Amino acid sequence: MDILKKKSFWLSFILLLLVSLFAKWLSGFPGLSLIGHLVIALIIGMVLQASGQLKGIAKGGSGFISNKFLRLGIILMGFRLNLEVLAQHGVKTITLAIVVIAFTIGLIYSLAKAAGIERKLSLLSASGCGICGAAAVLGLSPIIETDEDDEVISVAVVAILGTIFTLIMVLLRPIMGLTDVQFGVLAGGSLHEIAHAVAAGAAGGAASENIAVIVKLSRVLMLAPVSLIFSYIASRRSDGNSHAKIQWPWFMLGFIISSAIGTYAGLSEAIVGHLVDLAYILLGMAMAALGVNVNFKVVFEKGQKVFAVCFAGSVALFALVFVAAKMFF
Repeated sequence: MDILKKKSFWLSFILLLLVSLFAKWLSGFPGLSLIGHLVIALIIGMVLQASGQLKGIAKGGSGFISNKFLRLGIILMGFRLNLEVLAQHGVKTITLAIVVIAFTIGLIYSLAKAAGIERKLSLLSASGCGICGAAAVLGLSPIIETDEDDEVISVAVVAILGTIFTLIMVLLRPIMGLTDVQFGVLAGGSLHEIAHAVAAGAAGGAASENIAVIVKLSRVLMLAPVSLIFSYIASRRSDGNSHAKIQWPWFMLGFIISSAIGTYAGLSEAIVGHLVDLAYILLGMAMAALGVNVNFKVVFEKGQKVFAVCFAGSVALFALVFVAAKMFF
């Protein structure tokens, strides 16, 4: 790869790495933990635009980093998903994940279409809300073939809504009448980012946090089949040719392989923790690279409608998972 031989790439790499590490440090603070490492990295990337020199340095390798590092980060995230633990909780969590994703994507996409929002942006924001926030947005954007502004809008919307609903959930917990496990199911099944699910689940105690993570990771696992479905749809839309080639999202296969290695290879918790930390650092670099290239005018013009539609979809999602948690867990 010729780009790896360029000084401009390595200067960009160092700057974006520092941004990601700084964002990770900031995300450790109580208030900022709800926003999360990835969104903080995106915000810092956007702030870099205020300095022409730093923006120029960051853009030297931003295209490569936002593309390749994103995929590697998602592959490494697979180590966090323990397939045995997932299997222990049986059909219910996977079924809930499938229902949640199908319902959320279908509803938000329909509402967005009625509101006149572009198809690709509708799909991307709906997927972020339904599956796993920023990671889903970044993972699916190459398949849907969206531009960077649509990615930023979708990430911003799911981050803001996830934070709002996390706070609402924690505040309403005393009056919702849920057991600790049911509250964890609600957190993992309805909140957008893993960080949101962990933060809300922890408010219900250890049992609540554990089931929140399991349910949330069940939704993360669904990113693989959703990627294939979207790729198939994209191939059918290509020039109306039903025999167009499907673009297989090979990085999702890597995610599943990483999950299997993390589950069955006997890796220590410390090693798995380091691999997941590395995943988030790489994803943070990809988010910062995305932020450097944001077109603020386009984001503000498009973002208001998307936020309204996704808010309505998130309310419906919250209600759906609340009923499911009450009835089946």
